[in-house]
Amino acid sequence: MSSSTPISGGSRVDSQPGRRGQLKVFLGYAAGVGKTYRMLEEAQYLMRQGNDIVVGYFEPHARKDTIAKTVGLEMVPVRMITYRVSTFREMDTDAILKRRPAICIVDELAHTNVPGSQRAKRWEDVQILLDAGIDVMTNMNIQHLESLNDQIFRITGVRVRETVPDWFVKSAAEIVMVDATTGALLNRLKRGDIYAPEKAQQAMENFFKESTLTALRELAMRQAAHELELRENASTLEEHRPQQEPSGIVPSSRRATADRILIYVSADASTAMLIRRGRRMADYLGADCFAVSVMPRDQGRLPKSDREAVEKHLNFARNLHIEVRILEGDDAAETIVDFARRNQVTQILLSRCDHSSWSELFGSDLILRVVQKAKDIRVIIVAERKGPS
Repeated sequence: MSSSTPISGGSRVDSQPGRRGQLKVFLGYAAGVGKTYRMLEEAQYLMRQGNDIVVGYFEPHARKDTIAKTVGLEMVPVRMITYRVSTFREMDTDAILKRRPAICIVDELAHTNVPGSQRAKRWEDVQILLDAGIDVMTNMNIQHLESLNDQIFRITGVRVRETVPDWFVKSAAEIVMVDATTGALLNRLKRGDIYAPEKAQQAMENFFKESTLTALRELAMRQAAHELELRENASTLEEHRPQQEPSGIVPSSRRATADRILIYVSADASTAMLIRRGRRMADYLGADCFAVSVMPRDQGRLPKSDREAVEKHLNFARNLHIEVRILEGDDAAETIVDFARRNQVTQILLSRCDHSSWSELFGSDLILRVVQKAKDIRVIIVAERKGPS
């Protein structure tokens, strides 16, 4: 049996012109724990209470019990999009906006829309609904949280491609952890309640190994506990917020000392891992976060492929709501440490970079020189792990 733990961020607000809709996320650790079922149960309850609610998208997966929970709910017709030789079902965001319900149910938040859609990701469609003042209830598994991508890879050996930014999930008014024991989940799998028999057997040999499910469940529970702690702390800070001076400035004697994290962005592929690590650290510490790249003054020395790789990493950081800075300097170590000191950075994150052209430009001893120059700043060197431990 599934259990659920709500992580509230505030009480429900009635629909008002100009307000942003509220987001509720049902979070699980694997397919079949009961996220969609639990979400539709709540939808049925809200409908019985007289709320104007629709299902914007539902993926049945041939699960009879879950399909039964949609009976009586208004279903907004999906869009059919042809890509190459196949036709795909996608959520029709425009149709939902035209219908303008108070609440919309959206299954599988982490879904990537088929090419030809207005937006690349379903969470971006949900954002449009929220901006229009529509409350949304949706679901996802822990492996789709962007900052956990490297941890999930180490646990499962699978690089998850469909991810949702942490900041978007954290914007939820409420997160509900939907849980089932690994034993119960494996029994559902064997009975054919999650996948067809041939797919179920394949799943048990890969992602649905008991050890993998146990690790994912523990990770989901830690994430839920962390979210609860963050929300409780935020509520406490709001209740005890100090009175501001007439100038609007809080006196220095009452300011808390905050951590500030600098993530060094290079062309190396491991930079994506470093950005995720830095974002997650910043969230845990409540810290400001910078993604900093150093470009040589003569950028013609830098291969086009490296410039493109750096820009890709910086865009990735922007998508995770990390402040991006591009600095110029021929001594990367000195430039990084100088920026860190001027911006009261407390921790610098570097990866072990094997990128040859980058090493040629700034020297292979970049890490050593940053450590030597930043004696008063904590320097963290992160090595990328290649697979499950």
